[in-house]
Amino acid sequence: MTVPSTADRFRHAVETRDLSALDELFTDDIRLYSPVKFRPFEGKPMVLGLFGVLLRIFEDFRYVGDHTGTAQTSIDGTEAPSAVLLFRTTVAGKQIHGIDLLHFDEEEGDARIKEFTVMVRPQSAVHALGEAVLAGLVADGLVPPPTP
Repeated sequence: MTVPSTADRFRHAVETRDLSALDELFTDDIRLYSPVKFRPFEGKPMVLGLFGVLLRIFEDFRYVGDHTGTAQTSIDGTEAPSAVLLFRTTVAGKQIHGIDLLHFDEEEGDARIKEFTVMVRPQSAVHALGEAVLAGLVADGLVPPPTP
């Protein structure tokens, strides 16, 4: 089964902060559901831009566990091969516990990540993460600055 190797490659790319390796793992129409934004980030350029920000703001990021199986996707409710990666990190002095839920597209035998959901706790960490991500996205020109 190709899913664990794709999850392992994703994990390695994140842990080594290798954006080019992440580019190879995402479908062009990837959707990332964030804990700090109601609508998903859509498309490979935006999701890679987001990862560029995340890899800069995460302090002492590490994966601490994983599970594989299947789960319904958010976009259409179909069952897809999936992996859950548990992580710990710090952002702006706040300890974060979280999971990355990866849904895979196995078309043409090449498992790539088509949907990505991030869940984090506690709420104070979600707030700190949201502020840091927004500042990074604005700094990188990926979103306009918020209006007062």
